[in-house]
Amino acid sequence: MSGTPPSQPARHEHLSDDEFQAHFLDGVSRTFALTIPRLPEGLARPVSNGYLLCRIVDTIEDEVALTSTQKRRYCEHFARVVAGTAPAAPLADELFPLLSDQTLAAERELIAAIPRVISITHGFAAPQQEALAECVATMSRGMAEFQDKDLRHGLEDLRQMGDYCYYVAGVVGEMLTRLFCHYSPEIAAHRSRLMELACPFGQGLQMTNILKDLWDDHARGVCWLPQEVFTECGFSLTELRPHHANPDFVRGFERLIGVAHAHLRNALEYTLLIPRHETGIREFCLWALGMAVLTLRKIHRHPYFSDSAQVKITRQAVKATIVTSRLTRGSDTLLKATFRLAGLGLPAAVPAAVLQPRPIDI
Repeated sequence: MSGTPPSQPARHEHLSDDEFQAHFLDGVSRTFALTIPRLPEGLARPVSNGYLLCRIVDTIEDEVALTSTQKRRYCEHFARVVAGTAPAAPLADELFPLLSDQTLAAERELIAAIPRVISITHGFAAPQQEALAECVATMSRGMAEFQDKDLRHGLEDLRQMGDYCYYVAGVVGEMLTRLFCHYSPEIAAHRSRLMELACPFGQGLQMTNILKDLWDDHARGVCWLPQEVFTECGFSLTELRPHHANPDFVRGFERLIGVAHAHLRNALEYTLLIPRHETGIREFCLWALGMAVLTLRKIHRHPYFSDSAQVKITRQAVKATIVTSRLTRGSDTLLKATFRLAGLGLPAAVPAAVLQPRPIDI
């Protein structure tokens, strides 16, 4: 166990709020540390805070030393902290000593810093606080539902996979959309359609991560693939092993690549609804979208991969995504053409998963 820290780590006191959040983003997500600074100043701070709040939920849910009952209790407690109905320091002081060494040092540090994170949260405008609090509450309830499931041999079907992706990523898309609409009346004019597309955007990104991280998850006894899809292709996920050579499994995997690709087409539509002059917001969306499409291409080309490193895109590909986004961000025509070109050869499918979550018994 990691010991008991002070509720407010002294080494962070000299940092401004922006420096504080940038420090933690760099520690827990290099990708978001790269993309969030592209946002305009009025958005970067609440989006950074929102990501850190979600990462705290992830840390609680992933902690191997906690029981499912403890995870549910601490997530619900944290949701109350974010909503402002419970104090932050007691939660940090109680939770930190329970973290195991398997939790990353940066994530343990983030748990210790919960009071400072929350003080930033509660300094935002009321609509921004509401967006952040609703995201955390929904994510906490939804992810807790999956903690009690036997995930060794996959989820039941695409509907259940869609539910999981919603709670992990779709709610984040909704949160971002609310923050974007609060920032810009011009964006808010498209609020209804953006909210519809926020879930597919998140699902496309999360499905891509699930496919890429298949064998990392398998090594820790977890599988997020839908059993029904593979059963229809003649493969049982109970037989899933690295270094397999089973074409039936690949057929099921290809179907999921097609669904993810379809969701990413919706992500492009979402991005095109952002005004052209909001170049930072467009780049924020395009970088995530571009890297997901390139990852799907790599997975599609290497369906028998046995390690996520084999299908991880290179730094050169990341740089190419950034350059291409900057060159095309102002032209809807160029963006559509670039997306079609990047997705050439990928399976096509109409998204089959129902994106809105089913009611949760809590």
